[in-house]
Amino acid sequence: MRNVMVCVTQQKTCDRLIKYGREFIGSDAGELTILHVARSDYKFLGRPAEGEALDYLYEKALEYGAGLTVIRSDDVISVLVNHVRKNKINYVIMGESREVGERSNVISLLEERLAGLASLVIIPAFSS
Repeated sequence: MRNVMVCVTQQKTCDRLIKYGREFIGSDAGELTILHVARSDYKFLGRPAEGEALDYLYEKALEYGAGLTVIRSDDVISVLVNHVRKNKINYVIMGESREVGERSNVISLLEERLAGLASLVIIPAFSS
């Protein structure tokens, strides 16, 4: 059984991650969960474009038979790990990070914390 969590931002381009998550489950039994963690200082839905992007992600979640969860926290890594534990997730799908430093890279930090809990699947960024 593949329980998959897709980590998204408020960008419409995250649709490709959600689609990949659904395809990754394939015909296996499993659930698709979509999670967005917003930092507490972020002006969440403060601009119309942000609201539109969130509506878009919600519609995509429905289209792919997934649940969309939005959590506000400054400790993104802990929220992701706790969500994995709570929902018995065994695969986490994320887009490629554009952060430069290996130690500050969200993917590297998350990979360390997920060891033994879930596999991390990284989807490359669009090439231009």
